[in-house]
Amino acid sequence: MGTPMPSMQRVTVDSPPGDSSLLCAQTAAQFETETARVVSHVAAQLSTVASPATGATPDQLRPAIEAVDLNSPLGNLTEALEEIQHLYLRDAIYFHDTRYAAHLNCPVAIPAAAIEAVVTSVNTSMDTFDQSAGATLIERKLVDWTAGLIGFDVQGADGIFTSGGTQSNLQAMLISRNIAASKLDGPLPHRLSRLRIYCSADAHFSIRDAAMLLGLGSEAAVAIPTDCLHRMDPAALRRQIDADLQAGLQPMSISATAGTTDFGAIDPLLELRRIASEHGTWLHVDAAYGCGLLISRHHRSRLAGIESADSVTVDYHKSFFQPIGSSALILARGRDFGCIAHYAEYLNPRSEAAGSANQVDKSLQTTRRFDALKLWTTLRTLGADRLGSMFDQVIELAEMAEREVALRDELRLAAPVQLSTLVFAFNPPHLSLSQAQKNQLADQIRHRLYASGEAMIAATTHDGERLLKLTLLNPNTSLSDISAILDAICKAGREVLSDFEAGVSL
Repeated sequence: MGTPMPSMQRVTVDSPPGDSSLLCAQTAAQFETETARVVSHVAAQLSTVASPATGATPDQLRPAIEAVDLNSPLGNLTEALEEIQHLYLRDAIYFHDTRYAAHLNCPVAIPAAAIEAVVTSVNTSMDTFDQSAGATLIERKLVDWTAGLIGFDVQGADGIFTSGGTQSNLQAMLISRNIAASKLDGPLPHRLSRLRIYCSADAHFSIRDAAMLLGLGSEAAVAIPTDCLHRMDPAALRRQIDADLQAGLQPMSISATAGTTDFGAIDPLLELRRIASEHGTWLHVDAAYGCGLLISRHHRSRLAGIESADSVTVDYHKSFFQPIGSSALILARGRDFGCIAHYAEYLNPRSEAAGSANQVDKSLQTTRRFDALKLWTTLRTLGADRLGSMFDQVIELAEMAEREVALRDELRLAAPVQLSTLVFAFNPPHLSLSQAQKNQLADQIRHRLYASGEAMIAATTHDGERLLKLTLLNPNTSLSDISAILDAICKAGREVLSDFEAGVSL
């Protein structure tokens, strides 16, 4: 008759887990205790931070990290935290400090940071509804909300959360490539070789990278000259498209920028829409930086024309004050996701697609975090108006900082402020240096500020000139903070020049 099967018994919550290190019902109390310990440790560290950086170099940090034997665990969280304090937290870069003005990193809203414990501990994967349930509907609600802010018809629009603007831009270019290629005849390699993307000379590098990743070649992303405000020049765009058409090439998309990384420039969206429509070409708007204008009380009009785009990139982890990563790609016509749809029988079978809420078929990712919960919690706690007011504050701060730059003879503004970045040169009157030496001087100033811990600033190069840059995304930064940063820049510049005059090479 065979061996009888053992009876199945339901495991109660009082039963010990097989491994007490894994999060489950039986280890919930341990999870609460250890999470509280970690949060307390980080809060204590944040309360002592007095500068954005300690000035630590790779050579200084590398030996301690390389000395760690990952095959010999410490055995408890307390010791692990102490090690993390020494290896990471002590010398981390703190974006919340008011003298951090380097890259497009923002301080984060407390509700968003706090809710990360839910995102991580429940560990929802957003690819299919049977892994995400309510999470899918929350993300879709936020997509609709963002589409409404842009000015899209919410009934027809759709979108997907992504890891960041680079992925959002890549996916937008993929969709526009597939749509453009479907209109051409001939073998696929030949069709792809004819396609061209048009973006400003100041567009984010991810557009050029997308052209390469999509098999078009980086040369397919054509850089269009900009005007005096670093906005794409529509007349130059028209000339380039006409020349390409005569050469047998085909416009695939126009990728406009709403907030360039360096100058905060917003391309002329309405004029670019007209050009795109004339040629039946996709119009994408990379608003990774400028998306904060969507909830601005005073500056929303700067995005006039964004509602006419075919796709828009938004980075909530820049100007909505969200933790990394929190971004989305929003399409004016959700049906356009169909050109990249993919199905797997084990995951999202085509036969069930019409009646499902699965989202994997419109994402470049399969496993995907529930990052939308951070934005949801922030909106439900603080509200969009408060976030918009924060973005307005950094814009106004940049405008005041522009006047501070003008008060210092040693500084020369490279372009008017348009969002919340300032780009300028340290160029004292009667300074007699070659351009190469001036470029080295700019880098030396930046490095000295970092080493001293006084402030963190960025640098960029335009027309061969190395320039200094302040990126302001912290509403808590005051004009006195900006004044102190500018004074520190001038002081560091004078010190470098003094060393140079004493025989120290730049």
